[in-house]
Amino acid sequence: MYYVSTRDNRPWPERIEFEETLLRGLAPDGGLYVPDQWPHFPPDYIRAMRGKSYAEIAARVMAPFIGTALSPPQLDRVLAAAYRDFGHEAVAPLREIASDLWLMELFHGPTLAFKDYALQVVGRLFDEALLKRKSRVTIIGATSGDTGSAAIEASRDRAAADIFMLYPVGRISDVQRRQMTTIASPNVHAVGIEGSFDDCQDIVKALFADAPFRAAFNLSAMNSINWARIVAQVVYYFVAGVALGAPDRTVSFTVPTGNFGNIYAGHVARLMGLPIEQLVIASNRNDILTRYITDGTMVLRPVEPSLSPSMDIQVSSNFERVYFELRGRDGRAVTEGMTRFRTTGALPVSTADLKEARRLFAAYSCDDEATLAEIASTWRKDGILLDPHSAVGVAAARVRRSAGVPMIALATAHPAKFPDAVEKAVGFRPPLPARLADLMQRKERIVKLPNDVKSVQDYVRAHARPLKGVAA
Repeated sequence: MYYVSTRDNRPWPERIEFEETLLRGLAPDGGLYVPDQWPHFPPDYIRAMRGKSYAEIAARVMAPFIGTALSPPQLDRVLAAAYRDFGHEAVAPLREIASDLWLMELFHGPTLAFKDYALQVVGRLFDEALLKRKSRVTIIGATSGDTGSAAIEASRDRAAADIFMLYPVGRISDVQRRQMTTIASPNVHAVGIEGSFDDCQDIVKALFADAPFRAAFNLSAMNSINWARIVAQVVYYFVAGVALGAPDRTVSFTVPTGNFGNIYAGHVARLMGLPIEQLVIASNRNDILTRYITDGTMVLRPVEPSLSPSMDIQVSSNFERVYFELRGRDGRAVTEGMTRFRTTGALPVSTADLKEARRLFAAYSCDDEATLAEIASTWRKDGILLDPHSAVGVAAARVRRSAGVPMIALATAHPAKFPDAVEKAVGFRPPLPARLADLMQRKERIVKLPNDVKSVQDYVRAHARPLKGVAA
């Protein structure tokens, strides 16, 4: 399988294999990588996943995308190691909330968030590729809360990688921040930026756009702009679907959505043959994606802090991958549209684009008051404690589900990661699991920088190890 950039507008676009896609992260032209064609699983292939472990299903789902980069035994070994220490035997267990309404718990990894399900794999894929090439990388990323800690956990103490994770100061929870700033590994750098997540993301993109700097430090990415992250997230859609009767039964999913990577993985699963009736975008007050589906406009507004901070995003990077499809895989049209979006604050939307987007996705948003009400109601009625992001998803699922079709709401974080919001809703603070019980007493390494590309670039130069023989 080969991959192309969403912004490659040449008559014959560059096509690269999986390993190169993994290590580059972002394309040199600023685009995101996508497969040049989609694998499609026949029903019997999906049925054969029944009764398999999470890691075994992951191998079946990911193999077509990885191609020859890893042999089947190598892939099996990577996946077995990635999920070995997750805190639940099922890895991603399903819990029934109501008739045809299910919760998939994606918080049993080391940092208690769904990002672990991909990044524990991606970190090991980096190891395999860098060992083969006898090389090293500098990972640069932006986080609205959970990606940072999961990427750091997957990268800590690795000899072949330095990691710099930018987060918006004061706009993530204390638990999220401490999961990054208490890691003492010398290759780990958590950097607070005085701005929003979108500002952090813009700095990352600017660093990747600086060709000499990118080459000097062999920049790569672990957040959802990296295609490998998407591939690993596709897995749990198949796991949930097969558990509830697919391919002989249609299922639906509701996904708390910020940067669009998680729900995009569901879209990929559907393209691969998983029978999905609905993919519901669940937004908080930063509802640019819901406004796009319901009103037909994608217009930037200032980011508003909310009780679900990992979704406090206005520029959803992974939407570009869907936009690439809506624009007929025309790299020039995508480049023009995304340039206009960042310069004017409005994405060009055609009638045909909108019609297709509405066929692919439904949407729903709820504010902080509704989020708290959902946490309280689900605890009182069902005995299930939700974090504020998962609560947005469950609230949307209750509204959008169809009779007779299982609706699976993705629970994207453990409630203990957001104790203030949970306590406000139910009157008590959920305890952290035993392995993180002392988190609030651990020593932090605090680094804060202004919202400025040069400041971050200078910091990376001072703390990263450049490649030998390449000027920094």
